[in-house]
Amino acid sequence: MHVGLDLLYLIPGETGGRETYARELVAAMLAQAPELKLTAFVSRDAGDGFGTELGEGVRTVILPISPASRAQWALGEVALISVAARRAGVELLHSMANFAPAWGPFRRVVTIHDLHYRALPELLPWSMRTGTAALVWMGARSADRIIAVSASGREEIVTGLGVGRERIDVIPNGVRRPTTEQPAAQDERVCLRLGRRSVALAVASDLPHKNLGKLIDALALIPTSERPVLVIAGHRTREGGLPRQLASVGVSEDVRLLGSCSQARLEALYALADCLVVPSLHEGFGLPVLEAMSRSLPVVCSDIAALREVAGDAARYFDPRASEQIASKMIEVLGDSTLAERMRTLGRERAGSFSWAAAAQKTLASYRRALAR
Repeated sequence: MHVGLDLLYLIPGETGGRETYARELVAAMLAQAPELKLTAFVSRDAGDGFGTELGEGVRTVILPISPASRAQWALGEVALISVAARRAGVELLHSMANFAPAWGPFRRVVTIHDLHYRALPELLPWSMRTGTAALVWMGARSADRIIAVSASGREEIVTGLGVGRERIDVIPNGVRRPTTEQPAAQDERVCLRLGRRSVALAVASDLPHKNLGKLIDALALIPTSERPVLVIAGHRTREGGLPRQLASVGVSEDVRLLGSCSQARLEALYALADCLVVPSLHEGFGLPVLEAMSRSLPVVCSDIAALREVAGDAARYFDPRASEQIASKMIEVLGDSTLAERMRTLGRERAGSFSWAAAAQKTLASYRRALAR
């Protein structure tokens, strides 16, 4: 089977969970089906080396576009990748993040991670919302199979795009297991000047639906005697409005904005933190929740469908639009060691039911369904 991977969206180090999805899923598929022939179609931002990083023998084709430009990205998805995939002779093209071409002499599978533009239209400019809607609808309607990363995501696709449920495969993401190396947690504690204070960790890019501003507002409501240090790791968190907001609400000394972090640094942060906080307004899945639970870290998160689907009864939930609730749940978990220990146990058990190996097996089955249509 010769499969093309549509990775035009990917800028290494900046694409968050969708980069994790590509890296982990491809590695797991190659482990299960080493005979699989893969061609990765990437932008010039990813470069020639990214295919090698995905796995030995993965061929890379670079298209002359940058996903940093919405117009170039759209051109790549609408026209250029179909031409490139035809020339490469792929039997099936897997578009791994929402956008997909509508034509080409090959079968098409698209993973739709979320429909943020429909769930939270007020957070996007009209032009971006309209363009996104057109591209997602076009790719979904012409795909042979659609992969949703959660059951709640499937229902959004059915309702929002008018796609038959029978064409959608629900394939939850897996989880990167902790490395065998001891994380450098103590070094990070010293580097970040945390002293003996408790630590709340957030792993998210500074995007509107991630709702990090509301999390900072919640932190300011916690009395200084109980207030943890909030560590935020994610793309663009050191830029834009977050630093200004810290000063405006008076918590500059209580927050550490780290920007994008390597996996090794994330492991250290997971190891030193006392809880993970996820205040998202909307998610298609919630990889940081799963990673935290697998590392025995209690999770406090938004009461939204996708996160409940991932965390079950292992997390504490809040209304993401209510700063008082966010603050209250953080205090509850940080102040009750018995509760925190019970959450650690429940989280490990819950995370054990997710794996990239299972995701790979189901994705390969989705490919076979597409080819058999």
